[in-house]
Amino acid sequence: MANIKWFTLAACIAGVLLVGFTSGIATAGGMKGWYEALEKPFFNPPSWVFGPAWTTLYILMGIGLYMILQTPVSETRTTALIIFGVQLTLNFAWSFLFFYFHRPGIALVEIITLWAFILLMILQFHKLSPTAALLQLPYLSWVTFATLLNASLWYLNR
Repeated sequence: MANIKWFTLAACIAGVLLVGFTSGIATAGGMKGWYEALEKPFFNPPSWVFGPAWTTLYILMGIGLYMILQTPVSETRTTALIIFGVQLTLNFAWSFLFFYFHRPGIALVEIITLWAFILLMILQFHKLSPTAALLQLPYLSWVTFATLLNASLWYLNR
């Protein structure tokens, strides 16, 4: 615990949470009206579940990012950070595609791409820090569920 760089850890978590909060603005705006009117599958969770779930996942992403930043500079680390950035950008964009632009079909293609980049991130993180990689498994699981939900919403409302 004494070797933890608390400011860096807090900055990593806060930065990822800020991305999530910003995309959450698009989500909140789209939840009223359009999303509420969609036909939903039987396994659609209540809306209140999404905030705590995503907050937890963003915190885990921030901790994982911190752990990767603590590894020695290398090509593997650079690749891991690039993949992290790509998946976070895709994560950010999905909310806008789905909730703001009301494009569940395009969002479905995008979330499948996001899922692939999360998997790549986990594999790359594992080379540097198996713990950082394990912290991302709930994220991969949630996005797997979100992909199924997105596909179901698209199918039911096309």
